[in-house]
Amino acid sequence: MSVSPKDINLLVFDFDGVFTDNSVYVFEDGRETVRCCRADGLGISKLVKRGLDMIILSTEINSVVQSRAKKLKLECINGLSDKYEALLRLSEDKGINLLNIAYVGNDINDLECLKAVGLPIVVADAMDDVKNLGARVTKAKGGYGAVREVCDWFDDELNK
Repeated sequence: MSVSPKDINLLVFDFDGVFTDNSVYVFEDGRETVRCCRADGLGISKLVKRGLDMIILSTEINSVVQSRAKKLKLECINGLSDKYEALLRLSEDKGINLLNIAYVGNDINDLECLKAVGLPIVVADAMDDVKNLGARVTKAKGGYGAVREVCDWFDDELNK
């Protein structure tokens, strides 16, 4: 069975390497920051207006993850040691079958989540270990509009 955006009740995003270009900028005082693509926000807002449930799951503990999620009006759970366990809890808590969840990832800490969901999506520059798991691979790299591409695809499919 092929799962499409019309079958999805929850869209889950990794943060680093999906919203960002997987780089980190470190200041002399130890503070860290990342680079995100502003265009992603407009894509997210389209799906927020549609009422699609979305969340960011991240292992990163940096507060920049929560700050970006807040600005985008997305639920966010960061500082996770096991994203797969968090995904299973979300599925159970929200009463959403894993087959009705899409997950966007880029690296080996997304591996189990990508394998578990109905619609696994990977960004163009995903690590080789997970790239072959994507039912869909974005044309854009993480941090360069990959999130916007996913959101636009969902919006287009939901308009059909």
